[in-house]
Amino acid sequence: MEHYYAVAIDGPSGAGKSTLARALAKELGFVYVDTGAIYRSVGYFARQRGVDPADEAAVEALLPEIRLEMLYGEDGLQHMILNGQDVTREIRLPEISLYASRVSAIPAVRAFLLEMQRGMARTHSVIMDGRDIGTVVLPQADVKLFLTASAEDRARRRFLELEERGTPEPYEKLLEEMRERDRNDTSRAAAPLRAAEDAVVLDTTGNTFQQSFDLLLRTIKEKL
Repeated sequence: MEHYYAVAIDGPSGAGKSTLARALAKELGFVYVDTGAIYRSVGYFARQRGVDPADEAAVEALLPEIRLEMLYGEDGLQHMILNGQDVTREIRLPEISLYASRVSAIPAVRAFLLEMQRGMARTHSVIMDGRDIGTVVLPQADVKLFLTASAEDRARRRFLELEERGTPEPYEKLLEEMRERDRNDTSRAAAPLRAAEDAVVLDTTGNTFQQSFDLLLRTIKEKL
């Protein structure tokens, strides 16, 4: 029976998890699963329907209407299909970030998406990134990494990323949003953001992308 490997990468918003995980998956020949995109899709749906993401009962009532699929395009990227519509680009808008953070704190939403995430790891070797992959989603992962960086460094990266995309936002606003997201993610009752006890904690403050990539790749190869 074929053995599939699972690499869990957790950490706060803006730590570079998605970009690094995508590049590492390509290097290792694994499937990359961006769990943040899954929560963003639910947040996007709530916003479309005019539902307050902090209203647990209202968000929970939307779940039976949500059909989510993950497809991998020829561009090698994970595309999110929400009720038949490709929302990959829309879910990356800055205003969706806080929606995603709020809906991901709702236990019913986490339970709704948990099986979808675990199913991927049963059928592929995966690199999965998020907030609670090593602690809740894949507690048996072969490698658990916790990626962190200072809030200032993360806000600076986000600032440059949005500028590159042509949707710039003021640095101070991004820093405040980053701090608010950190507060939400670490203080929520359902699966708060924390490093798994057996996770390797890696601080990438001040690193270039290549430095972080080399550090993570070396750590994964040592563990596997």
